[in-house]
Amino acid sequence: MRSKIFMYLFIFAALFILFQFMNAKKAQESYDAKIENLEKKIEKQTVAFDSLVGVNLDMTYFSLDSDEEAILYFENLGYDAKKLGATIADQLLAQNKAGVDNPIVPFDGMEGNMAINKVRLLNHKWIIADFTDGVYWGQLFIIYEIKEDGIIDFEVERSFLYPKD
Repeated sequence: MRSKIFMYLFIFAALFILFQFMNAKKAQESYDAKIENLEKKIEKQTVAFDSLVGVNLDMTYFSLDSDEEAILYFENLGYDAKKLGATIADQLLAQNKAGVDNPIVPFDGMEGNMAINKVRLLNHKWIIADFTDGVYWGQLFIIYEIKEDGIIDFEVERSFLYPKD
């Protein structure tokens, strides 16, 4: 009788161990599949993020904020490049007056007054700007120079007015 009880306990223990082994194996396979899927998602997101970072770096390449030589040029003149860049952009935008075309823009407004919308300082000498009268719009390539007395001189080098569709 005692030997039968030990035999039944042994069989029960063997079945229990087999059940636990199979259950653990299925759980491990499930976890491995989930980890693999998450690794694929992370890889896709990393590739997407890297491409966005690359695009963002390309967009800031021609910018006064990222041009170390231009910043050094202004620092040698005794100016803070970030503050000066904002001041230059503000001076261009401040020439937009109600009822009058911006004097920097070499085109007369046809459907309103020509005004500069957006200004981007490329380096310590060049600016690109966007202008519009509400219907027609164009772009400017401006050369600027800071005189010894601190006055900023603007000269429109090139301009383009897009034709209306």
